[in-house]
Amino acid sequence: MPSAVALIPARQGSKRVPGKNVRRLDGHPLLAFTIAPALASGLFDAVIVSTDSAAIAGMARHYGAEVPFLRPPEFAGDTSPDIEWVEYTLTTLRDQGRTWDFFALLRPTSPFRTAATIGRAWARLLSQPGVDSLRAVEKCAQHPGKMWIVSGDRMSPLLPAPAGVPPYHSTPYQALPPVYAQNASLEIAATRVVFETRTIAGEVIVPFLTEGYEGFDINEPLDWTLARQLLAEGAVNLPPVTSEPYADGQAAGGAAQ
Repeated sequence: MPSAVALIPARQGSKRVPGKNVRRLDGHPLLAFTIAPALASGLFDAVIVSTDSAAIAGMARHYGAEVPFLRPPEFAGDTSPDIEWVEYTLTTLRDQGRTWDFFALLRPTSPFRTAATIGRAWARLLSQPGVDSLRAVEKCAQHPGKMWIVSGDRMSPLLPAPAGVPPYHSTPYQALPPVYAQNASLEIAATRVVFETRTIAGEVIVPFLTEGYEGFDINEPLDWTLARQLLAEGAVNLPPVTSEPYADGQAAGGAAQ
């Protein structure tokens, strides 16, 4: 069985939903609902949280994740691409003698992703030899065939239809070619991709179709409200968390290095 590490990004800055990674949902910080299923999946040799915050590091350790070091500030900005912190993390761990065949990128903003979700994705990846990575996708609700590029007083289709085909913008959604949008649920890639291509995906990518609310992503205040509403209505369930709720200000697992 190939080895794998789970990487969970949890920087302290967030403009649209302040403090979203540690905001409470059902008594636990959002971060807990990604650490718990990663551990419960049994697929990872290590579950590592990448953060620039000592407070978040303590919280992550409380829920069973490792935080072997803090992320440098230059890799924790609003516009910092994922490859920067992923490359830094895997390189630093490799220098410490820790290597894996694959890494999974699990974002705390998808609280309805379960251990079973991760297991399905892992099985899907292993069933496809010769690939670089797998990425979670879902059928898009707003089809790009009905989107436009505006230039001054004119506009043109973002996705023109092939010759001989009716314009996509005048075609019913059901008759348009299926298009899928990535969601934040998960990504799994070979670690060699980071070191050989300096990307987190490579070129040969397997689609993983999420089901139901597995790909639900909290990025706006309205998303947070909707997540709470879905829970209150019983439309979704959070992954089980066996740890006691983290008490704000408590020390957990020692100081970050």
